[in-house]
Amino acid sequence: MEILFLVVLGIVQGLTEFLPVSSSGHLVLLSRWFGISDSLFVSIILHLATLLSVVVVLRKEVFQFIRHPFSDGSIKLYLATIPTCIIVLILMPFINDAFAGASLWICFIISAVLLIFADYKSKRKTASKELSTKQAIIMGIAQGFAVFPGVSRSGSTISAGLLAGANKEKTAKFSFMMSIPIILLSLVMEIYKIIHLGQAVQVNAVGLILAFIFAFIVGVLSIKIMLKLTTKANFRWFAIYLVLISILSIIF
Repeated sequence: MEILFLVVLGIVQGLTEFLPVSSSGHLVLLSRWFGISDSLFVSIILHLATLLSVVVVLRKEVFQFIRHPFSDGSIKLYLATIPTCIIVLILMPFINDAFAGASLWICFIISAVLLIFADYKSKRKTASKELSTKQAIIMGIAQGFAVFPGVSRSGSTISAGLLAGANKEKTAKFSFMMSIPIILLSLVMEIYKIIHLGQAVQVNAVGLILAFIFAFIVGVLSIKIMLKLTTKANFRWFAIYLVLISILSIIF
């Protein structure tokens, strides 16, 4: 059964990390409903898988960033990451309570409302051709508040960009590029916790490998789906899903 649980975690991580439905929110629900939760070590492996997904799909943008770390696009990425880190640090005292799940339904609803507004506004606004510094910072601020389970990182950043009048395709790609430093910082924090707590790593090796593979493959597919959906600004079904999952989180 441990192998099955790890595979489920991998699939859920790959799907919800990039689709606008909140990976942390679904992990809280899985833990509550089925007793499925990941250890810090498993979380590190799954984050590595999703990080690899972004690098593979956006390899051109990633190589461009590596080759030109002080280009206009790279600076915008730095500027977007700064407010994210500041907000997360400020909200840190409230995060543990949020993972208890009491406010989960509210956060799902917030994500749904953001998607509905982004869907509506983007079809009625003339978007800029290039992502501006102001739009990048707005997306970074939105990403900071996505630290709460139930608030989707991809959903909030893409919605923020579209509501700010950014280009749909560039918003989607920038949103996923923004995930790279955040995933890396999450990895550093999780590794620190393992070292600081002195936790022993006990996990099924086969299950962990399968979880990594599934998280990577599903992550790649999820990113490609979101890139296509964002160009059409078609988020209604995700919003409906979030409302339904919010109701279920209250009932069960």
